[in-house]
Amino acid sequence: MSSGLAHHYFGSKDALFLAAMRHILTAFGARARHELESTETPRDRLNAIIAASFSPENFEAHVVSAWLIFYVKSQNLPGAKRLLRIYISRLRSNLLFALRGLTGDANARVIAQTTGALIDGLYIRHALGDQTLDRFQTMALVWDYLNVKLQ
Repeated sequence: MSSGLAHHYFGSKDALFLAAMRHILTAFGARARHELESTETPRDRLNAIIAASFSPENFEAHVVSAWLIFYVKSQNLPGAKRLLRIYISRLRSNLLFALRGLTGDANARVIAQTTGALIDGLYIRHALGDQTLDRFQTMALVWDYLNVKLQ
C-alpha cells in the first residue's frame, strides 16, 4: 500500500499499524475460541490456550514482525498499550478460569501470571531466531512448568 493510501484510509502509520494488530489479535482470539470449543476439562482448556498461543499462523514472518513492533510501540503509543493490556488480560482470564479448576485461587493467579509470561517470552525468543526448539517442544516447556506447579 502506498504511503498516500495509508494516510487517506488510516490517517497515520500508527493507525494503520493498530488496525493490523487488531486484525492479528482478532485472528488469535478466533483461533483460541476454536481450540477451546471441544474442551471438557480444565487441563483441556490449558492445552487449548497453549496450542492457540503457539499456532503456526502466529509464526508467519509478517505476524512475528508485527508482534515485535507491537511490544515496542506499546511502551509509548496509547492505542498499542491498550491493545496489549486487553491481550494480557484475556490470556490471564482464560488461564485463571482453567487453573481455578485445578488449584486454589491464590495459586491459580501466580501460575497464570507466570504461564502468560512464559508463553510470551518463549514466543519472543522464537521470533528473534532461537530455533533450538520447535513449536511442539516449546509447548512442552510450558506444560512441564504447569505439571510441576499442579502436582
